[in-house]
Order: sequence, then C-alpha cells, then structure tokens
Amino acid sequence: MLTYVDFALVFWIFIVILLLFGIALLSASVYLVKQAEVMLIERLGKYHRMLNPGLHIVIPFIDKPRSVVWTLVQQSESARYYRYSQTLTRIDLREAVYDFPKQNVITKDNVTMEINALLYYQITDPKAAIYEVNNLPLAIEKLTQTTLRNVIGSMDLDSSLVSRDEINTRLREILDEATDKWGVKVNRVELQEVNPPADIRHAMEKQMRAEREKRETILQSEGKKQAAILEAEGIQEARVLEAQGQADARLIVTQAEAQAIALITHALPQNDPTAYLIAMEYIKVMPEMMKGKDDKLVVIPYEATALMGSLAGMKKIFESVK
Repeated sequence: MLTYVDFALVFWIFIVILLLFGIALLSASVYLVKQAEVMLIERLGKYHRMLNPGLHIVIPFIDKPRSVVWTLVQQSESARYYRYSQTLTRIDLREAVYDFPKQNVITKDNVTMEINALLYYQITDPKAAIYEVNNLPLAIEKLTQTTLRNVIGSMDLDSSLVSRDEINTRLREILDEATDKWGVKVNRVELQEVNPPADIRHAMEKQMRAEREKRETILQSEGKKQAAILEAEGIQEARVLEAQGQADARLIVTQAEAQAIALITHALPQNDPTAYLIAMEYIKVMPEMMKGKDDKLVVIPYEATALMGSLAGMKKIFESVK
C-alpha cells in the first residue's frame, strides 16, 4: 500500500516531469528571431518556411530549424591565421568581411608574389546560401583564391603592382557573377598587401633611388641654367642701360657744345668760330706738348701766327661779352 508520503512524492515527481516537458515543448515551439537574422524551418526534413525577425511559434518536434556548419578563418594576436568551424541555425543578413590569409600567386612573367585580400559580401537569399552550396564561407574563399590567381596570372609584375583598382574591379565582377546562384552579393574586394620577392623589392628600391637622384640632378641643372640665363639677361640689361646713359650724356654734351658754338658765332664779328676753336685746342694740347725731361724743351706750333690770331679773336669775344 502507498502511504501518503509516497503518494505525495510521486505526485511532485510527476509535476516536475510535466514542467520539464512543458519547458522543452515551449523552447521547441517558440523562436525569437532578432533583426537582420533569419531562420530556415524544415518540417520532417523538408524546407517549410523562413522565419523573419520577430516572435514565431512552430510545431514542436516536427518543425526544426536547419543547422549548418561553416568554416571560417580568423587572425590571432600573433598575426597567424587559424581555421575554426561553427554550427549555425541563424543566418546573419548583414554585410560581412572575410580576411583571407596570404597566398602565393604567379604573374605572367613568372614572378611569385604574396597577396592577401579582403572580401565584403552579403547574403541576399538565405535559402540558396544553405541549400545551393555546402559551407558557404569556405566555398567563397576557394573561389576567391582561384580567381585571384587567374587575374594576376594574366598580368605582368609592373601591371599587378600599379593596377590595384583594376584587379579589385575584375575580382568583384567575377565573384559577384559566380556567387549569384549561392544567394550572395559581393560588394567589394580589396587587396591588402602585394609583396613581391625580396630581390625584386631591392631592385625596385634601387631603381626608385636612381630615379630620385636623376630628378634631383635634372632639377639642379635646370636651376643652374635658369640662374645663368637670368645673370646673362641682367648683364645685358646693365650694359644696355650703361650704353643708353653714355649716349644720353654725349647727346647732352654735344647739345651744350652746339649751343656754345652758336653763342660764339653770334659774338664774333665775322661769325666764324673756327679760329676760336683752334685756339682752344692749342691751349688744351700745349701743356702736354711742353712736358719733357726736366721741362727744358719747349715746343711752339709752326703756325704761331694762327695761334696769335686766335688769341686776338678770343680777346675780341671777351670784350664784346663785357
């Protein structure tokens, strides 16, 4: 016979089991989907419907969310990449970034380079992302690697180093077209690092150094050339100005002499200034002619009468002026 205590114990055990069953039933039938997330519900193993953001109730144990395993790559604090897998039941619809590890690619001229890229993508069709491809992130990574090898392989080293925008555009177009059936939109592809081999980097540094020295030499030569041209132009302008000044001075002296001759001509009785001018020249030259050793030699012009006549003329001029 069950006693009262045994009956109460059985009752409380039944209540606890019932509560646990109710909690399990509630958790299996009620789902709260957050913003920018969706859930895919399968009924008896077949796709049934998609749960958008909000509160949803499903048939427990019959309707189950579809779970997927995605393999991702992440960089550690030591700058090393490692892979990890996670099981998801909720699909994130926000734009995601995928950082690919460095990989070796060969250019058209057989140069091996290390390149790593960033891929920005967004899931636009969750149903296709789950049912059309297995392990979406891994598939995108492998597709990006092969596409990057094809794009870089069609270009030589110089073109691949200076054509990042072209490479990014070609990668985005090819990946966007290839991943369209997976329900993925590739928004942008960016090359982070493009590292040629060490010997080529050293050669490029030497080339850039030589180019800088060449430009520096050209600039110095151009500067010296401009300085020489400016100096020559300055000398030419100075000489022109000096010549103009001398010409102006001579013109002024000549005008003054012409005015003096005109005044002398007007003052002379015969209006002939020749005698006066000859006398002035004699007077100017005589000190030089009389210079000799111990000044004992005196030179007198042959035409002394002309000199005397000139002096007489000058006397008359001075008397007329008075």
